[in-house]
Amino acid sequence: MLVSLTMTDTRWLALGALNLAVLAVGLDGTVLTVALPTLAGALHATESDLQWFTSGYLLVLAAAMLPAGLLGDRYGRRTVLVGSLALFAVGSAACAFAPTPAWFVAARMVVGIAGAGIIVMALASITVLFSEAERPKAIGVWSAANFLATPVGPILGGWLLTHYWWGWVFLINLPIAAIGLVAAALLVPQYRARLRPAIDWPGIILSTVGLVAVTYGLIETGEHGWTSLSTLLPMIIGLALLAVFFRYERRTATPLVDPGLFRSRSYTWGVLLVAVAILAMIGVLFLMPQFFQGVLGTDALGSGLRVLPLIGGLVVGAIPASAAARLIGAKATVAAGFAVLVIGLVLGAMTTADDGTGFIALWMALTGLGMGLAVSTSASAALAVLSDEQSGIGSAVLQAVNKLGGPFGAAVLGSVQLAAYQGRLDPHASDAVRASVFGGVAEATRVGSPALLTEVRTAFAHGLDSALVVSAGVAVVGLALALVFLPHRSEGSPPREELDSAASAAAR
Repeated sequence: MLVSLTMTDTRWLALGALNLAVLAVGLDGTVLTVALPTLAGALHATESDLQWFTSGYLLVLAAAMLPAGLLGDRYGRRTVLVGSLALFAVGSAACAFAPTPAWFVAARMVVGIAGAGIIVMALASITVLFSEAERPKAIGVWSAANFLATPVGPILGGWLLTHYWWGWVFLINLPIAAIGLVAAALLVPQYRARLRPAIDWPGIILSTVGLVAVTYGLIETGEHGWTSLSTLLPMIIGLALLAVFFRYERRTATPLVDPGLFRSRSYTWGVLLVAVAILAMIGVLFLMPQFFQGVLGTDALGSGLRVLPLIGGLVVGAIPASAAARLIGAKATVAAGFAVLVIGLVLGAMTTADDGTGFIALWMALTGLGMGLAVSTSASAALAVLSDEQSGIGSAVLQAVNKLGGPFGAAVLGSVQLAAYQGRLDPHASDAVRASVFGGVAEATRVGSPALLTEVRTAFAHGLDSALVVSAGVAVVGLALALVFLPHRSEGSPPREELDSAASAAAR
């Protein structure tokens, strides 16, 4: 009994260490958004440099997901996780002491490679640490840690930038990475696939270049719109390469991604529904900080604090999701999560420039609650069918699709918001006013026009409402997909005897 309790405690301690590492990766991304103005002055960075500070990281993060999963299956999850944490610390230190923009971009790319390894291996380790019955609860905790970085990053980053040298926003990653590294080395079991997967170089190249091209195209929509050649061409090339990748994977004897994974409805629809939920909620994460700062006039710290109801709702939804799934089934739990998400987003679409924080906190908490239920249960449904052999690459596919949902949602909903915002402005408004709410507020302040300030803030609130209507529509699609396609109960992972038989047959 004492041994069992100790082993159980050790696993949950290991999960805590994994989540701390995942939180560090999330903080690194959200802190950067607050630090960009300071970095512009400290590194004498141009607007193009600032864009690459973020874009370079996102491109490498997307590209490294699938290779990270393969390396974990081939060489061991703990080995890749420990190596990624060490590389993350090195990259963070290089960011802090970067003397030039080019150095900083290169360091951010190193952090992106490390971040992919940490994110994928942390999720893959859950399938090794916890039984199928325990995974939903563990994934609920993991989901909460993933989103906790959203408010904590601006809060911590704003405080550090106010009181200390800017490099500390990156050096803060070093002790977190060190704790995660030691905990991973001591608590996370070393596990690799018994049938070591071959390195599928054509698959790695096709998937990497395809994901980079699609992500780059989505990033470009923020500056050039959907009709620009610099936006459309990378996305078309990327989608074509990914189509070739999936066709090749079905025919090769040593695929990077086993097509057999997608024969499981739980896995396929679990992965897709996580992406749909991210797509539905990304508008809140992308637009609400702008609303708080541009319309309500808060600073980055105040904006981060006002996102806390969303995170609180997510935690409240994610932690008990496993109990709900056991009681009423995965299909009903995911559907209920999307239904609550729809309610929260519809209420959010009624937001005005004059609303108090109470109403906004209410609908954001509901949105987080629905998100927690939907994402945790969908991810659990997907991971529950993965054998220990498949956990690395299976987790990598889930995370790769997840990471594409963010920039895609931000591009789509950002375009909807901007079009609605500009549609409410005076047709003769200046380019600065039409470009963004921040440009509009700055212009109104410069000319001393309360009427223009009110117009800009009201127009942005209208744009926010339009984007949230689209988000609610996406959540309705998720609700329908869950009810039609997701199995009522998890299909379960293959029995251990089947894996042993398969391994013996392959060895013969």
